[in-house]
Amino acid sequence: MIRKIASTTMFTAAMAVLCAAVNAQDYPIMDRIAGKVIQKYQTATCEQLWQERAQKGKAPKPQMEQEALGMLKSDAQMRAAFINKVAAPIANKMFECGMIP
Repeated sequence: MIRKIASTTMFTAAMAVLCAAVNAQDYPIMDRIAGKVIQKYQTATCEQLWQERAQKGKAPKPQMEQEALGMLKSDAQMRAAFINKVAAPIANKMFECGMIP
């Protein structure tokens, strides 16, 4: 019984590692963009984020940002992978800054 549980656990762990590796290889550009977004939120001060929020919509978005958004809008799987990667760091920072309850 213990061998069966151990082998099942090892199989599950191996599948999780494999899925993570495949997911990272599927969208290398998205991974770099997500990394930059995460870094931005981790290094920004709350004041900077509040100022950026106040300025939202007043300035046009850079061309590369528009292209990245277009890629995410057109590919649901890539969009899901992106959101899964950046959601927690962004939400944590916004919570720390009082931007979400």
